[in-house]
Amino acid sequence: MINFNKYIEINNKKRFGKPIIKGTRISVYDVLSWLSSGMARNEILTAYPELSMEQINACLSFAAKKEQKHLYAS
Repeated sequence: MINFNKYIEINNKKRFGKPIIKGTRISVYDVLSWLSSGMARNEILTAYPELSMEQINACLSFAAKKEQKHLYAS
């Protein structure tokens, strides 16, 4: 699993404290929404050239880790 901490930050002064991609105002939720709506990774990279494939993968890794914590907390 990719080390998402290298790419994802939570800063209360940006996007109301939602997890975002470092150096941007693009949230993890934004990326996950684009992917779930059928947008291909290459389409995201074309539309948002400030992003990298590693950052997109970090969003997926972040979501997987969050879900894993949720499952084991229940």
